Amino acid sequence: MRSGEEESAQSGAHGEKEFRHAPVLCKEAIDFLAVRRAGTYVDATVGLGGHSIAIASRLGREGTLIGFDKDPVALEMARQRLAAPEGRGEDWPKIELHHASFAELAVKVGAGVADGVLADLGVSSMQLDDAGRGFSFQADGPLDMRMNPHAGLSADQVVNQFGESDLADLIYEFGEERRSRRIARAIVRARPIKSTAHLAQVVSAAARPMNPPKGKGIHPATRTFQAIRIYVNRELEDLRALLEAAPRVLTPGGRLVVISFHSLEDRMVKDALREGARSGIWEPLTRKPVIASEAETAVNPRARSAKLRVAERRASGGEAGRRQTRFQQ
Repeated sequence: MRSGEEESAQSGAHGEKEFRHAPVLCKEAIDFLAVRRAGTYVDATVGLGGHSIAIASRLGREGTLIGFDKDPVALEMARQRLAAPEGRGEDWPKIELHHASFAELAVKVGAGVADGVLADLGVSSMQLDDAGRGFSFQADGPLDMRMNPHAGLSADQVVNQFGESDLADLIYEFGEERRSRRIARAIVRARPIKSTAHLAQVVSAAARPMNPPKGKGIHPATRTFQAIRIYVNRELEDLRALLEAAPRVLTPGGRLVVISFHSLEDRMVKDALREGARSGIWEPLTRKPVIASEAETAVNPRARSAKLRVAERRASGGEAGRRQTRFQQ
C-alpha cells in the first residue's frame, strides 16, 4: 500500500473511476531488483500494480510474479491491469496474486523460491483520496482506516472504545506525537466521535501550537491519524514479519527492496538490514537510502518522504533475531 503512488481519478464512460498510476521510485526499485527473465519475484504490496507491471514486463513466460495486498479493491484492479497486454500473449509471465498481508510471505511463497522481493509500504493515494475509507481528514468520512475493510478493528473502535492511557500510548508510539496524552484526553471527552472530520477537529483543538509558523509544519492531526492507521492495520508487526521471512524465501543473491514513508518503518528496515549484515545474512547495497528526484517529487509530492533501501541475500548466514513491540495484537 503506497503513500507514493500517484493516482488521479476521473470519471470514465460508465461513471467509474479510472486512475493514472505512477508508483514512487519505480525505475530505481526495478533496477535494484535486477530482474532476470525467467526468475520469480514478489511484489509484497501490489496496490494498483504499478511496480508489478514493471517487473512483469521484464519477465518472460518462464518467469513468475507473486503479489500480495490486503486491499481487495486494489487487488482486483491490479489483476485486471496485470492481464497479458496485447502483443505479449504467451510471453507474459505467470501471475499469482494473494489477498493477504505480506506477513504471510514465508507461508505463501516457500523457502529459497524468490529471486527478489519488493515492498512499497504505507497507504496508497487511492485509499487516501476515497473519503469512504476514512484514511484522511482532507474530506469527511467514516472512521475506518482498514486496508482490508472486511477484517480487524476499525479506527472507530480504537477511537471510541480504547482507554485513555492505551490511546495515548499508541498515539505516542506509532505517531511519535509528543502531545499524545493531551490528545487522548480530548478524544475521550469528545466521544462518541463518528467521522474523520470530527476526529481531526478534536485533535487539532488539543494539539494546536501556540504560535504556528505561517505556511510551515504539518496538520496537527497528521501524527494521530498515522498512529491509528498503523495500529489498525498492524503495519509494523507485518513489516517485522516480512523482514524476518525475506531471507528465507530469497535465493542466494536474491534482493530485498523496501520503500518506506515514515521514520518508524525506515528505522525498522535499516536496523534489520544492519543486524542481518553483522550476522552474515545480508549484503547491504545502499549505504544511505535512495530518495526521489526533484523531477519525481514535482509530479508526485507524496514521493518526498520515500526512502528506498536494498540488500542482497548472502549465500549463507544465521537467522535474524526477533524484535517485540508493546502493541502485539
